[in-house]
Amino acid sequence: MVIALPPATVPPAAVIPTHAVSHSTPAPHGWTTYTVRSGDTLIGLAATFRTTPRALAVKNGISDARRLWAGSTIQVPARPSATAKAAPRATARATATHTVRAGETLYDIAARYRTTVPAIAKASGISPRSFIFPGQRLRLSTSAAPATHSSAKAIAPARATGAGYVVRSGDTLSGIAAQHGRTVSALVKANGMRGTTIFAGQRLVIPGSAVRKASPKALPNSFAGRTYPQKVVQNAARNRAILAHRHTPTRSQTKALITATARRHGVDPRLALAISMQESGWNQKQVSVANAVGIMQVIPSAGDWASSLVGRKLDLLDPQDNVTAGVVMLRALTRMAASEDQAVAGYYQGLASVRSRGMFTDTKAYVANIRALKGRM
Repeated sequence: MVIALPPATVPPAAVIPTHAVSHSTPAPHGWTTYTVRSGDTLIGLAATFRTTPRALAVKNGISDARRLWAGSTIQVPARPSATAKAAPRATARATATHTVRAGETLYDIAARYRTTVPAIAKASGISPRSFIFPGQRLRLSTSAAPATHSSAKAIAPARATGAGYVVRSGDTLSGIAAQHGRTVSALVKANGMRGTTIFAGQRLVIPGSAVRKASPKALPNSFAGRTYPQKVVQNAARNRAILAHRHTPTRSQTKALITATARRHGVDPRLALAISMQESGWNQKQVSVANAVGIMQVIPSAGDWASSLVGRKLDLLDPQDNVTAGVVMLRALTRMAASEDQAVAGYYQGLASVRSRGMFTDTKAYVANIRALKGRM
């Protein structure tokens, strides 16, 4: 996350802007009716009917994604030569659901149901690299069924040659990578992860075999194609070590802390909760290679900006100050940005970069993940 801009006074955007659609022909074959089912989301329906969430929102006068009630009837794009009866069949392959359990990854779930990560992601309206969390409901094809032990081996040969590791309390992805002589990027890729967030009980695949262990002094210094100076990596390791020995709030306490802080500063609690869930999984002990710290994953320079916004020095290693930093930056970004999506992109990429260069590919995936998470908060 890179943020370095002063606050402005433009009011934040609405939850779902209904004044714009991303393309001029969201329904080239006209519209038909569709009865909303339990677990449906605007993002998921948009993916199913090959349109956009905004197009559906505009057509149906939806300003709040939470008002998509099961049993209600909405308008969706018709298929070529489709009748009104054909629309429900368009989602017939994605009616089964799976509730995520602690420790599961999209890869695990795909192997269990004999399907693929992209197929689950498309049906559920999320990115294949999305962070998933216990209790989240994923949509599956009705043809998917739990795989037997032998069939799971047949569709996942890559796992047969890789070791497994169960995350313990206090573990970090960079620490596990160093322990097994791998890179953070290799672990992220092998486990289909969106970021570096891990949690106790999670099962990780350690790719490859018989790889020489890295020297304890050679700290991983790259992630997602970016390499960071050794000083930054060392500072991150120091902060990680400090937090590993501190008492930090539970997930439920963290959620209450984020909600109360967001309300106090006039920020939508659902947005703050979604950002923090995506960034750290509501984990104050999470520190990235880039030294993004804690619940809101704030880097030191962004922490200095946040300190200037509240008029006092914020300690990013303190849970309350960390949440305060993230929340006041979100408040400033929503006032400066042209839309909520742009504000969210600014939190991840930096608003100046978004304005001058547009959203990067990974930024677009990040924004989509935040939209999906926010709808579940």
